[in-house]
Amino acid sequence: MTAPGPSSAIAVSRELDRVMRADRGRLLAILAAGLRDLGLAEEVLHDAAISALAHWGRSGLPASPQAWLLQVARRKAIDRLRAAGRDGRKAQALAALTADEAAPDARDIPDERLRLIFACCHPALEPKSRVALTLRTVCGLTTPEIARAFLDAEATMGQRISRAKAKIAAAGIPFAVPEPEHWPERLETVLTTIYLIFTTGYVAGPQEPRDLCLEAEYLIRLVDRLRPGEAEIEGALAMMLLTGARRAARIGPDGASLPPGDQDRRLWDAARIAEGRAVLARAMERRRPGPFQIKAAIADCQMADPGPDWPQIAALYGALLRHEPTPVIRLNAAVALAEAGEQAQGLAIVETLGDSLWDYQPWHAARAALLAATGAPEAAAAAYREAIARAATPAEAMFLQARLARLAPS
Repeated sequence: MTAPGPSSAIAVSRELDRVMRADRGRLLAILAAGLRDLGLAEEVLHDAAISALAHWGRSGLPASPQAWLLQVARRKAIDRLRAAGRDGRKAQALAALTADEAAPDARDIPDERLRLIFACCHPALEPKSRVALTLRTVCGLTTPEIARAFLDAEATMGQRISRAKAKIAAAGIPFAVPEPEHWPERLETVLTTIYLIFTTGYVAGPQEPRDLCLEAEYLIRLVDRLRPGEAEIEGALAMMLLTGARRAARIGPDGASLPPGDQDRRLWDAARIAEGRAVLARAMERRRPGPFQIKAAIADCQMADPGPDWPQIAALYGALLRHEPTPVIRLNAAVALAEAGEQAQGLAIVETLGDSLWDYQPWHAARAALLAATGAPEAAAAAYREAIARAATPAEAMFLQARLARLAPS
């Protein structure tokens, strides 16, 4: 191979950037599993990347840049562990790294990212930290990008991520796929984390520099590929495909958000809908029902022709309540019941949720709509104003303002 030489510094930099974007997660997963320290794994991989800029510029690109980075990172980790002394955990990591470093240069790097995902999504970490750490380590988002997505200060998000890494190390959280008896409960945590990433991106819209909906889709496809045949993984993928297919239509020409029944169906992504329905059908054929499959079925029913199939959606929410008996799911079930024709019953259920959901903006919006539908315009107007004040986005506020303006005067 011809050495690039000093004049090819830009080419070397571009190749390193490409490799780190494509394979950072795989390399980090292997290092973290051996070191049992995510923070140290990130540091030595960063150091190896810096070394690559100089070495590849002098000697040319290696046959396998990924294997080169992995080997150099392992050597740097060995140097650090030897300098730091040997407690029990460090001695084990040092022994494993030494054996790996002495092995022949492997061109086929194994994909250990499922281990990394399960560590980042461990129940011992609080939900927001799981999301942030997964985006940082597996997806490779920068701390400023993650902070922007969650409307946090960069320093605050950096501290959150650092604390999460420290907790993984201190608690000895394993970089491993759970044993069969723990798989269902841990898988739910992983899927919920990825779902939170998706919903954060869906609410933020496609104008963000990194599309979190696509990051979530990347993660769920990765989990599906690394652990095929799991109905709930397929259900989560189907849900994201079916919901994401409507993104281009969820904001109207006037800038206000639109529910699925009011959207321009010509803007829906037909290819994603077709794939989502096929994946959902495959999941349901496994006869292992779960909450993500039900959520995918709800998303599908919202796109029924000529409009949402509200009786079926109400029935599906009844099934979902058996898996997730939370106030938010009860709220959604009540709205579906009202849309199916039982408005008074839906409103009665919504009113019982006031104590637990007063700080939840969609409760105020749902209550306003049902008060308006049952002939209480003054109470509906007050509820709409509360919902508008709590709206997360200008598009949502505009939608609610239009509903408020349509109320008949008392």
